[in-house]
Amino acid sequence: MSAGVALVIPCRDGAETLGPCLEAVLPALRSGALQRLVVVDDGSRDATAAVARSFGAEVLTGRGEGAGAARNLGWRHVDSELVWFIDADCVAEPDALPSLLEHLREAEAAGGAAIAGVGGSYGNMRPEALLSRLIHEEIVARHAKMPEEVGFLATFNVLYRREALAAMGGFDPRFLKGQDAELAYRMRAAGWRLRFERRSRVRHYHLDRLLPYLRVQRKQGYWRVFLAAQHRQGAGGDGYASRLEALPPALALAMIGALPACATPIGPLVEAGLLAALMACHAPMAADLVRRTGDPSLWAYVPMASARAFVRGVGLAHGGLDLLGQRAAAWRDAAKPRADVNSGSAR
Repeated sequence: MSAGVALVIPCRDGAETLGPCLEAVLPALRSGALQRLVVVDDGSRDATAAVARSFGAEVLTGRGEGAGAARNLGWRHVDSELVWFIDADCVAEPDALPSLLEHLREAEAAGGAAIAGVGGSYGNMRPEALLSRLIHEEIVARHAKMPEEVGFLATFNVLYRREALAAMGGFDPRFLKGQDAELAYRMRAAGWRLRFERRSRVRHYHLDRLLPYLRVQRKQGYWRVFLAAQHRQGAGGDGYASRLEALPPALALAMIGALPACATPIGPLVEAGLLAALMACHAPMAADLVRRTGDPSLWAYVPMASARAFVRGVGLAHGGLDLLGQRAAAWRDAAKPRADVNSGSAR
């Protein structure tokens, strides 16, 4: 294994943002702070590979199996001691990598090599868009409350020891969303430590249109079910989100379930009460955003987060049904008498 840092960027149809992403890390590559620059083209239909090569990146070709599989392909290709992951729609600030490296160097000096990885925070590449500001300021507020030692790291900006990735077998490619949390939970269970450094920032092209954002959030809800089923600590909250995060989707699902009652005199009152409770869940965060930024338009967080709760709830319900179906199928297969199989093959 060679000393140094390799940067791995998974990308699918990301040619529009990949250029600024790569341009931002070229100074680190030229200075030697970064030894390898690898882009995994995960089945793109645009000019992703051509853009990557124009910046001198090594290009690996994935099979369109998702970000987890693409990251696995990338880190297994390099032999660097440290592997830095950022997303193709993120633009690293100059101190992004050095701020992460500080933690691992301090840990080595103190004999704390059990630290597997260090993650960072976000900046905002689209501050002119209200939705992007809402997404970004919520993340900033959550990151401000995270401790240095954490149980969860996101892969938009994270530096891992390659030995830790190898020891854990990398990312679980079955998780099309939440594969970063799944890996972090396994690492913590195996005794590795994880750290968070909010000074390390990559500016993100946050979504600026509501419908694409809600589609992503529905998928997040769907995969959260499988994550919680495999890792119970995921259902109990982490440094980024508390267990109370489950309440808004539950209220949203209750509203959907109560719709038939609207034909009765009390139905509309029930719906109004549930809606008021749902919006009240988001009011404290909205107030915090407005107070911290001085931007009254961020009160729009309340309806945005309420809409998000509905699609997350639908995703959770869908995931729950699929999970039950998979378990039922596995139970049926396990319960099937082997004699039936043998007798059928003998005829």
